[in-house]
Amino acid sequence: MTFNSVNKDFIKKLVAAIGQENISIDKEILEAYSRDETEDLSYLPDLVVKPHTVEEVSKVLALCNKNLIPVTPIGARTGLSGGALPVFGGVALSLEKFNQILNIDERNFQVTVEPGVITQVLQEAVIEKGLYYPPDPASRGSCFIGGNIAENSGGPKALKYGVVKDYVLNLEVVLTSGEIIWTGANVLKNSTGYNLTQLIVGSEGTLGIVTKIVLKLIPYPRKELLMLVPFRNMEEACVCVNEIFKAGISPSALEFIERDAIDWAMKYVEDINLDIKDDIEAHLLIEVDGNDKELLLKDCEAIANVTSRFNCDEILFAETVAEKNALWKLRRSVAEAVKSNSVYKEEDTVVPRAELPFLLKGVKDIGKAYHFKSVCYGHAGDGNLHVNIIKGDMPDFDWENELPKAIREIFELCKKLGGTISGEHGIGLVQKQYMDVMFSEKQMELMKNIKKVFDPNGIFNPGKIFD
Repeated sequence: MTFNSVNKDFIKKLVAAIGQENISIDKEILEAYSRDETEDLSYLPDLVVKPHTVEEVSKVLALCNKNLIPVTPIGARTGLSGGALPVFGGVALSLEKFNQILNIDERNFQVTVEPGVITQVLQEAVIEKGLYYPPDPASRGSCFIGGNIAENSGGPKALKYGVVKDYVLNLEVVLTSGEIIWTGANVLKNSTGYNLTQLIVGSEGTLGIVTKIVLKLIPYPRKELLMLVPFRNMEEACVCVNEIFKAGISPSALEFIERDAIDWAMKYVEDINLDIKDDIEAHLLIEVDGNDKELLLKDCEAIANVTSRFNCDEILFAETVAEKNALWKLRRSVAEAVKSNSVYKEEDTVVPRAELPFLLKGVKDIGKAYHFKSVCYGHAGDGNLHVNIIKGDMPDFDWENELPKAIREIFELCKKLGGTISGEHGIGLVQKQYMDVMFSEKQMELMKNIKKVFDPNGIFNPGKIFD
C-alpha cells in the first residue's frame, strides 16, 4: 500500500480549507493520538485534524483522497483492537468536536446525536426523558458513540437488549470523495434496497466517516435487582449460565468473573472490598430489570433455585443503589485492573452460550500447553468471554513467536464450537492475521471488493481488518 507523505503544500491547502486552529503538528498532541487502549502500541500521525462541521470533514477527505494521504478516524481512543491507530501516519481525524445531542424525539422514541458524544452522557440524557439506550460497553463513561458504531459495541445489557446495530436507524456519512450521504431512513422497518446503514456499523472506519447518528430508543426500565453468586468451580459457573435461561428467566445482564479478575479489580478500585472465601474460583454477576419489583424478586428466587444445584457459596444481593453501583464499578474496572498488573493481550472470544464451559476449559488447556496464565471474564449470558493472556515471566521470544500460535488455537476452538473471533472489540490491527480462521478466500474477496467500492484509493483507516 503506497501513500504520499504529508508535505508543506498539503498542509497549506488544509489550512486554507478548514483553518489553522483545527490542525496540530505539536509533538505531544501527535503522541497522544498515536495510541488507544490496545496493549502498548503506538503509531505517530503526521498531523491531527479536529473539524467542527460535516462540511469541514468533507473538505478534509476530498483533499486527502486527491493527494493519497491516509486518514485514520479517531474517537475517544478506548478501543482494544487497534482500530484507531494511525499505522501509516497521515491524518488522524478526531471527531471529538462533534459532541452534541442534536434532538431527542420523545414522540418517536429516537435520538439524533453526533459521534463525539460520550455514551454515558447520551444514556443519562435520554433517561431524563424516560427513554433508554441500552448498549453499555465497559468504557461507557469515556467512549464515544461514534466509536461504538465503528465497532458495533455491546456490553452487559446486550444480553437482553441487543448491541449497537440493533439501535441504529440512519447515519450521515462522508465518503472519500467528500460527498455527504444518509444511509437509511428514520423508521423502524426498512426494506428499501441494500442496507447501507448496517454495512457501516461495525466497519471500523474503513468505509466512511460517520458525522450524525439516528438511534432507536426504548422505554426505560424503572427497577433492577442485582446479585453476585460465588462458585467453587469456574466451569460449573459457565454451565449454570445456560441453566438459568432453560429455567425461563431472561436476565438483563449475566457476567462471568474469574477469581483473579475480581481480586485484581478490588486492588485497583478504592473503597470496594468483598469477603471472598479461598475456595471460590469464579462469580456470576446477574441482573434482572423491569417495572414490577415483585416479578423481579420472583426471578431472583428462581435464579437462586438454579444456582443451588451447583457448588456455590452464599449469594450476595445488592440491597442499595450504592451497592449496585459498587458491584458494576468493580466489573467495569476489570480490564484496567488486569492491564495495570502485567503486559497482556486481550482476546474477545464468543461462542453459543451453551458452549461456554467448553471454551473456558479449552482456553485453560491451551494456556497450560503454551505456559501462559489467563484471566477470563465477560458477558457469559451471550457467550462472550474476554480472555486476558498475561505475559508474566514468559520469555520475550515466546511472547512474540509462540503466543500467536496459541491465540490461533483459541480462535480455532471458537470456530469449532460455533463461535467467532470477536464479539464486540472488532478486528482492527491486532486480529487481522486470524481472519482466515473464520473466512474463506472468497469471503475475504467479497469484503475487500466492498472496501474498494467505498474507498478506491484505500485511504480510510488503512491496515485494519485486512491488508
